[in-house]
Amino acid sequence: MPHKEQADRDPDTGTQADRSDDPGSVDRPVGRHRARPVPESGRVRSGLRSLLSSGPVRFGSVAALACCLGVAVFVESRAATTPAEPAPSASLLAERAAEVQRDPASRATERVPAPTPSATATPTPSQPTARPTVARTQVTRAKRSPVRPSPVAGLTQAQMDNAHTIVQVGLKMDVPRRGLVVAIATSMQESNLYNLASGVLPESLDLPNQGVGYDHDSVGLFQQRPSSGWGTVADLMRPAYAAERFYEALLAIPGWQDMSVTGAAQAVQISAFPDAYAQHEGRATTVVGALV
Repeated sequence: MPHKEQADRDPDTGTQADRSDDPGSVDRPVGRHRARPVPESGRVRSGLRSLLSSGPVRFGSVAALACCLGVAVFVESRAATTPAEPAPSASLLAERAAEVQRDPASRATERVPAPTPSATATPTPSQPTARPTVARTQVTRAKRSPVRPSPVAGLTQAQMDNAHTIVQVGLKMDVPRRGLVVAIATSMQESNLYNLASGVLPESLDLPNQGVGYDHDSVGLFQQRPSSGWGTVADLMRPAYAAERFYEALLAIPGWQDMSVTGAAQAVQISAFPDAYAQHEGRATTVVGALV
């Protein structure tokens, strides 16, 4: 076999090479029909190609790839459909800017410590609410304010108030009831129970009054004359003072309680019309009965 012999010869020397008894020796020349050893990396790639070339593996790979693509599409569509948070509108920004301008102290660098609340600042259950407090204050004021008596015997409220003052002064001075009637009847005749100034005394016009009289320099509820020593114009224009001076003069008359209302009034006033007081005795009695 010439071909075989030629193959067995040494290509460099042309002589026949020695054969080894070990068929797996690495020193033996590689023949034409012997496969070359495959590297490790090549084996891995070859194995992958073989694995991917199989039908079940290709199907599983395609399914996994489709699943990944579906998840990506779902996430992208979800992100596209999620509404983004709207940016603040211009009106909202303007409103916030206005709040900052209205409250510049909150942006100031200096801070003033808040005052420590007092112990009574915090309402307790025992403290009354605002409404009952107001009501209680109103009741207290009503108690302090004098109650104005209702008019009787055809008097006005101003006349009744003056009569009430005359009676209260007499009660403080322990004047008997008959003396109160004499005083009311006298004031009815002299000034019709009004505190009158005098047109003759200009200074009396500057004082609180309820009208003007022109009987000489007579002033006040009892038309007492400063020139006769009853007192100053300012004093006699005060109803309480005028009533006190009248009672003092009445109590100084001996036996006044045994006199008629007209006689007792005339003894004090020394009027040019002494009988005029009698006409007021009935109404004066009614007024005193309403006030005492």
